[in-house]
Amino acid sequence: MTVKTNSIKAWILAARPKTLTGAAIPVMIGCALAFAYGHFQTAPAVLCFIFAFLMQIDANFINDLFDYLKGTDREDRLGPERACAQGWISPKAMKTGIAVTTVLAGITGLSLLNFGGWELIPVGVACMIFAFLYTAGPYPLAYHGWGDLLVLVFFGFVPVGCTYYVMAHDWNTSVTIASLACGLIIDTLLMINNFRDREQDAISGKKTIVVRLGARAGLILYFLLGLFACWLCFYFLTLGKLYAVLLPQFYLVMHILTTFKMAKINKGKALNMILGETSRNMLIFGIMLTLGLIL
Repeated sequence: MTVKTNSIKAWILAARPKTLTGAAIPVMIGCALAFAYGHFQTAPAVLCFIFAFLMQIDANFINDLFDYLKGTDREDRLGPERACAQGWISPKAMKTGIAVTTVLAGITGLSLLNFGGWELIPVGVACMIFAFLYTAGPYPLAYHGWGDLLVLVFFGFVPVGCTYYVMAHDWNTSVTIASLACGLIIDTLLMINNFRDREQDAISGKKTIVVRLGARAGLILYFLLGLFACWLCFYFLTLGKLYAVLLPQFYLVMHILTTFKMAKINKGKALNMILGETSRNMLIFGIMLTLGLIL
């Protein structure tokens, strides 16, 4: 692929638009919960989506730069190509892009204070700090096996819970269950990434759960993440939300089929197909749970 350095096309590729699904799903579910409890508001919902998208892009830029500087993005990389490693974006320009995106996310976050209150400031600051700590600093969390926990927090409890909170000024058990289910589903995407890259990560000193426990454990965990997320949805029976239980089970069928394919392929670039299916399945779960909570 021919891409001019620091061009618009290069920045679009660096932003990795396909990953924005992972940012949208938690906000969708948070909005659906707000709707179910009669608290939905359009303005804060839109701002939550914008903040989530900006933070996802910011994290993509940060990971791109610091994985490149650490030498993790080598020629044997199996995953999607990275902008700095390919020379699409210069490291200096990427630092500027990170600064601009961080500021825009901060401005969007501050605008949410009109709806959610000043107590959201520590949450927003934490989002920005951990976006850097994931791959940057003397103790990059992703390199020490903390990635899965961070996904549960920053793709589950924070976006689902805060989206609901800025509209309802409340937190309940439904929010906790939906946040956990959402975090588990999105963690399947990290798990397949780590499963695919296990050999390269071991060489780079990146001690993910799959590197620590082995490929078989990674495959089992991948399956269990999706299974537990679907089981958590049975809680919504207590609210009389039958569709919020039944609709997400369509995801489970697809998740099982994808897990079998993942086991058969086992290693190599062919696992990028499983990455695509996982992203699709994840989106289906988000849409199904959102519809189930609204109906």
